[in-house]
Amino acid sequence: MNTVNYLKYWKDYYKDDLTNNILPFWIKYGVDNINGGVYTCLDKDGTLMDTTKSVWVQGRFAFICSYAYNNVEKNPDWLKISKQTIDFIEKYCFDKDCRMYFEVTADGTPLRKRRYIFSESFAAIAMAEYSLASGDKSYAQKALDLFKRMRYFLNTPGILQPKYLPSLQTQGHSITMIMINVACVIKKVIDDPVLDEQIDESIYAIENYFMHPEFKALLETVGPKGEFIDTINGRLINPGHCIETSWFLMELASLRNNDSALLKLALTILEWSWEWGWDKEYGGIINFKDCKNFPSQDYSQDMKFWWPQNETIIATLYAYKLTKDEKYLKMHRMISDWTYAHFPDHDCGEWYGYLHRDGSVAQPAKGNIFKGPFHVPRMMIKSYMLCDEMLTGV
Repeated sequence: MNTVNYLKYWKDYYKDDLTNNILPFWIKYGVDNINGGVYTCLDKDGTLMDTTKSVWVQGRFAFICSYAYNNVEKNPDWLKISKQTIDFIEKYCFDKDCRMYFEVTADGTPLRKRRYIFSESFAAIAMAEYSLASGDKSYAQKALDLFKRMRYFLNTPGILQPKYLPSLQTQGHSITMIMINVACVIKKVIDDPVLDEQIDESIYAIENYFMHPEFKALLETVGPKGEFIDTINGRLINPGHCIETSWFLMELASLRNNDSALLKLALTILEWSWEWGWDKEYGGIINFKDCKNFPSQDYSQDMKFWWPQNETIIATLYAYKLTKDEKYLKMHRMISDWTYAHFPDHDCGEWYGYLHRDGSVAQPAKGNIFKGPFHVPRMMIKSYMLCDEMLTGV
């Protein structure tokens, strides 16, 4: 493999696909120019199926538009859309208790609230990235204030309803890992000791609680001190989440002067999770596995969703950048070849989100409450950046 040509090919491909396919699709069919914000429930051809707005996707899309502006090209339309989406968030998506909704109507009427704080996490990174793009430091402060509020919600008993009754004490990997990313994004525009405090807490939990070397797996749910819970839920491995965590840690290692211990941790998670997730029969990253190889409970356990493939493309490329080990470039080629052979819709644009295990399309919609303009464009932006950095020697 000619590495330079390979990286040049993907750098150009990521930028072209982002700027001429993914973002134009969502700007044309998803942006609500009347109420603000973005619709996400779009059919194969962009037809609006449901005007319900996913609140966490509002933050995700606002982040993406500013992230693309900051790292791909200074398109003023992207910055404008980011701002109007953040305006929608601030006007309609916060309840009186300062927690955020999960779904609202087209005009912002609240529909549903959940016990999670993921809506808050994506609103925070949107405000931080917009601050960097616009130069308006007030949004950096808003992001930091929201982050501190998130920590208060997480650490104050009684605010967030627990997942289980007191008879079962657990902690989850997903919020632990997302807090690393949120803190890192905010640190680009404003610094505060609480950001590093959260990062260090999350790293400790991942390494000492969620990673279980006896299974060579990072588990989704463990006890308060990492105790193994020998149930279907306690044995669950989500390879996509784990691989996403690995590249969050790689990014953090880079920010911390190429921290070798963090990089080793990240690579271990990537390699364990690739071994569990890569489908040796059909290719692609599978949704769920049981660490004792019992059948998974989730109905979508053997499907191929869009986002685990996106996270794996980033992680393998990042691993190659940081190590120059050819095995990671080979993994990047494997996941890229499979993903681009199955997910893009060459007729109507954008990507399918839900495939059967063999790669056939399970349903053709381009968006819903969960899938929207985030994982695919984030992969393209970050991977474009990684290729460019390697080619320029940054």
